Amino acid sequence: MDADSQLQANVLDEIASDASVVPSEIAVAVKDGVVTLSGEVDSLVKRNAAVRTTQRVSGVRAVADDIRVRLPHDHTQTDADLAHAAVNALMWDTEVPDKTIKARIQDGWIWLLGEADWQYQRVAAQHAVENIAGVKGVTNAVRIKKRIAAPELKTQIEQALARNVVLAGREISVDVDDGSVVIAGRVGSWRERTAAEDAAWAAPGVTSVDNRLEISA
Repeated sequence: MDADSQLQANVLDEIASDASVVPSEIAVAVKDGVVTLSGEVDSLVKRNAAVRTTQRVSGVRAVADDIRVRLPHDHTQTDADLAHAAVNALMWDTEVPDKTIKARIQDGWIWLLGEADWQYQRVAAQHAVENIAGVKGVTNAVRIKKRIAAPELKTQIEQALARNVVLAGREISVDVDDGSVVIAGRVGSWRERTAAEDAAWAAPGVTSVDNRLEISA
């Protein structure tokens, strides 16, 4: 069995072991370590769960998500219903600055707009609305407020990467232009790639992270 075939088998096994994913709904194709997921599910939660499950598998270099969300008739809601549900979800989540983050809905798709002080608030807003029944997808366009100068920001991110036990021994370059950050280099797993991106986002004033880290076998 070649490497891609073995990786495909491992991804299928991982999907089968996850109770939040229905294996018969997901097709898996692999080429050069890049996994393409396709199929049809009845909720955004299942789609996201399939992607997260795949990312856990060792050897996965990237995931292409081609899964379609087709809602059952009894789960379909009007955009007005989704708008009310989104407002409530953002308001009741204590990590979301609901006065500066707003939702716009069109054809079952939610756009998150506005500003946040921290990346975790931006992520919390997305998680809050993803679980609403009837949501087909979420586009997170929330901006992070700028805080500190680029040289200081670069130093903070480099120090955070050096402290991270998951990234011990990895050489990761950091470039900063205003609040935009580019991280590059090679890591050994998707977990390490995600840990580096999270460390970059955790610095105050980061407005975007371009993760160019490659996963080596």
